Amino acid sequence: MATAANARTPGWWRSAVVYQVYPRSFMDGNGDGVGDVPGITSRLDYLARLGIDVLWLSPVYASPMDDNGYDISDYQDIDPLFGTLDDIDALIAGCHERDIRVVMDLVVNHTSDEHAWFEESRDPASERRDWYWWRPGRDGGAPNNWESFFSGPAWELDEKSGEYYLHLFSRKQPDLNWENPEVRRAVYAMMRWWVDRGVDGFRMDVINLISKDPTLPDGTPTEGRELAPSIHSVANGPRLHEFLAEMNREVGLDERHLLTVGEMPGSTLELARDATDAARGELNMVFQFEHVELDAQPGQGKWALADLPLPRLKANLAKWQDGLADVGWNSLYWDNHDQPRAVSRFGDDSDEHRVASAKTLGTVLHLHRGTPYVYQGEELGMTNAGFTEIGQYRDIEALNYHDDAVSLGEQVERVLESLAVKGRDNARTPMQWDASEHAGFSSGTPWLPANPNKDVVNAEAAEADPDSVFHHYRRLIELRHAHPAVVDGRFALLLPDHEQVWAFTRTLDDRVLLVLANCSSTPATLDDGGLPDLSGAELLLGTHDGGGGTTLAPWESRLLGLGG
Repeated sequence: MATAANARTPGWWRSAVVYQVYPRSFMDGNGDGVGDVPGITSRLDYLARLGIDVLWLSPVYASPMDDNGYDISDYQDIDPLFGTLDDIDALIAGCHERDIRVVMDLVVNHTSDEHAWFEESRDPASERRDWYWWRPGRDGGAPNNWESFFSGPAWELDEKSGEYYLHLFSRKQPDLNWENPEVRRAVYAMMRWWVDRGVDGFRMDVINLISKDPTLPDGTPTEGRELAPSIHSVANGPRLHEFLAEMNREVGLDERHLLTVGEMPGSTLELARDATDAARGELNMVFQFEHVELDAQPGQGKWALADLPLPRLKANLAKWQDGLADVGWNSLYWDNHDQPRAVSRFGDDSDEHRVASAKTLGTVLHLHRGTPYVYQGEELGMTNAGFTEIGQYRDIEALNYHDDAVSLGEQVERVLESLAVKGRDNARTPMQWDASEHAGFSSGTPWLPANPNKDVVNAEAAEADPDSVFHHYRRLIELRHAHPAVVDGRFALLLPDHEQVWAFTRTLDDRVLLVLANCSSTPATLDDGGLPDLSGAELLLGTHDGGGGTTLAPWESRLLGLGG
């Protein structure tokens, strides 16, 4: 039979749904408490029943695991924690047999400090010295005032060579110097090696950080700080588009019809239009961060919590829909391995409303224009972890924030509240397969405890319940595959100021799809004056008839078909 690998056609990713697996937490195949590649392979039938088109695999490369695998010591080997290259080959083959394509994480802004390239570069006389950003100190300190994303200066003094190296993340994640063409050639060769092995695309980690001003100028600190936040100092550098276009040409990304999505914190709409303009030959789509930064105090970082009124969230997503309507393409996501659980953040994870709000969030997201991304467990309505003590966390970002904030006088209770809402470990608790011990994830003790609500929220129960979040997501995916208007229809936001209802249309020729969603935990009244004529509307998804009712129950959503 034809496999997904040899059946790629131009633009196939527009009608696809991508499912992200965080390997450490998806399925443990050998009982050591950590998820692995054989464990993922053992669950492929589940993903096939859900109906997804693409499996995006977060890093499984060789790594010291300082940042859970985003610190890579060998791009062309698998860490023994996760398995072997033979296991990866079996996973790719198993996916292709089920017409599921495989996207690998590409982490090439930085490596591990245990990568052979960096170990060689520590020697000032090495030919690889210039593969990383090495600089002498300034006035007895770091070369500039950049701050790491994981707190503290973005520079580490190497006693052996007497110079500092740049690390925008952990000190064990030194940044590669993309100004050096040898670095770029090595990266492209590695990418071609994976494509030849059967990979169907790449999710590119913080790819808009690869271009930096070679002069490494100081950034502008925010009020009350000596260090400048790195994202504003280094993102979207002067050669970014040049590097992306070169990568596309040298790897054959467009030529081979590979899916490419670039994670771009700090991306603007204008930059995203350029990066995803097919005529420029760079990327298919980007992950922008604006909508997941709206519930933070402006300029104060992710941990400064803020309320998020629905009209503001609607307006932001509509801005990106309109901005990429004629050029480029949107990626659609609520959560991932770096974000808290969507139903806890944007929905209502109470026993009363969890299921309905998880369904409604899925409906709203999947019916915008773009490629939807489902993060493992999202299709079950998995919730935040509910951690209350710092000892329960494993994530380096959370631990560093806690220590820094407390040392600066922040109240411990407030720090823990922020972590409980925004911490990355919320998304990293084990996938909940059943109600057994450790949620069916492992026969051993999991590296991170399973959420206690596994007894209610789990895949076994969801598949058995035709009205579950799982089956709602399955129907959403079927709708995308069956209705061209879901993929290519024009987007128009309705009732932009309504504080409870998210309403919009998708229009293709004479076919109109109308989405009505009450994104609140109280009943909502619709303003008929702001909606199309609903007479004769066909109910495509939802629990009520589409005959013009003006009230939506808490977290009720409907998809109506008009015309066509």
